Amino acid sequence: QVQLVESGGGLVQAGGSLRLSCAASGRTLSSYAMGWFRQAPGKEREFVAAINWKGTTTYADSVKGRFTISRDNAKNTVSLQIDSLNAEDTAVYFCAAHNTRYYSGSLTSLRFEVAYASWGQGTQVTVSS
Repeated sequence: QVQLVESGGGLVQAGGSLRLSCAASGRTLSSYAMGWFRQAPGKEREFVAAINWKGTTTYADSVKGRFTISRDNAKNTVSLQIDSLNAEDTAVYFCAAHNTRYYSGSLTSLRFEVAYASWGQGTQVTVSS
């Protein structure tokens, strides 16, 4: 069973940047699609970004152009670069690993939580205005 640990969250001023990282143990991430989701206070968890095993990415419309997902297969990590932060980005951010190795289906399917079998505990991002 893969273990995922997020890091890099914190308190940042509006307009600032953060880089979140997701480290894995127990599995090599390079052959799995990975996703980032977030949950704001009082709201449902929502999709943020995903990257398939080939490196193709997809983003929620609300973060497109500001967030960048990437993977470092040598370090067995997946990162989320967050720029131009605003108050609406305040949330706990979770990374997740897909349930199927070498999944080659639609990118759209990566937007749904059901596609992922393993989740991290989350890292808090708080944006102050």
